[in-house]
Amino acid sequence: MCNANETEFSEFLLLGFHEFHDLKVLLFFLFLVFYLLMVTENCLIITLVSSCPHLHVPMYIFLRNLALADLLLTSNIMPKLLEVTWLGGTVISKTSCFLQFYFHCAATYIQSLVLTAMAFDRYLAICHPLQYSSTMNQKLCFHLAFWPWAIPIILLISETVSVIQMGFCGSKVLDHFFCDVVPILEIASTDTSKVKFEDFLMTVFLSFIPFVFVVISYICIVNAIIKIKSNDNRRKAFSTSSSHLAAVCTYFGPIITIYMFPVGGSSPYENKMKSFLYTTITPLINPMLYSMRNHEIKKAAQLLFQNKVLFSK
Repeated sequence: MCNANETEFSEFLLLGFHEFHDLKVLLFFLFLVFYLLMVTENCLIITLVSSCPHLHVPMYIFLRNLALADLLLTSNIMPKLLEVTWLGGTVISKTSCFLQFYFHCAATYIQSLVLTAMAFDRYLAICHPLQYSSTMNQKLCFHLAFWPWAIPIILLISETVSVIQMGFCGSKVLDHFFCDVVPILEIASTDTSKVKFEDFLMTVFLSFIPFVFVVISYICIVNAIIKIKSNDNRRKAFSTSSSHLAAVCTYFGPIITIYMFPVGGSSPYENKMKSFLYTTITPLINPMLYSMRNHEIKKAAQLLFQNKVLFSK
C-alpha cells in the first residue's frame, strides 16, 4: 500500500508507440486496417467451420477455437491502441486496465493450449493414422477444445487479484500500448515478487511446457513424413502441418521471452514490438496460413459464397 504522504493512482497513462509520434496518422490507419482484416478473416473461419458439416472434425474445431482466441486477444487490445495512437497517449482506469490484463493473459494462454491441442491432433493423424479415429473420438475432442479455455480463465484469477492488491504511487505512466504485466510491474510501488513468481509459473505450465510438447510432436511428425514413400502423401502430410508450425513459430517465441522473465532484459521498445507481433500480426496471418493452402477451407468458402449469391437472387 501507499505511504501516508502518497496518493494511490486511480488511472494510468498509456504511451503507446510514442517513439513514432510523427507517424501517428499513418500508424492509426495501418492498425485500423490490420484490425478490420483480422476480424473479417477470423469471423470467416468461425462461420465456415460452424456452417459446413464436412468441417466438423477435430482439426477444424480446434482451428475455430484458435480463431475465437485470436478475436478475443486482439479485440481486447486494438480499440485502446487505436485511441492511444490517434491521441498520442491516453488514460485508462485501473479497473479497465486490470480487466484488460486479465483477458489478455487468458486469451494468450488459450492460444497456447489450443495450438498444443492442434499439434497433438496432427501427431495422431500422421504418426498413428490407423488409431486416429478411435483415439481422437468425440469425448477427447470435447476435452481438448474445452480445457484450453477453462484452465487459463480459472487460474488467472489468482494472479489478477495479486496485481490488483499492489500499490501504485510513484508513477502512473505505462510505457506500452496495453496493460501488460511487464509495464505494470515496473511502476508498482510495493513488492512485486509474488506476481513475478505467479507469472513465471503460469508461463512455464501454460506456454513453455506446451511449447516443448509441440516441438517433440513435430520432431515425431517430421520423422514420420520422411518415412512416407509416396511423394503425394508426403506433400499432403507436410501441407497439413506446415501452416500450424508457422503459427507456432510466430507465437511462442515472443510469449516465452517476455513472460518467463518479466521486468529486465529487454527494453520497453523491444517488449512492445514483441507484443505487437503476437497480439496483432499473428492473429492476422493465422487465417491466411490455414486457408490459403487448405483445400477444404477454400471449398467451404466457395460453397458459402455461392449459397449467399443464390439466396440474394
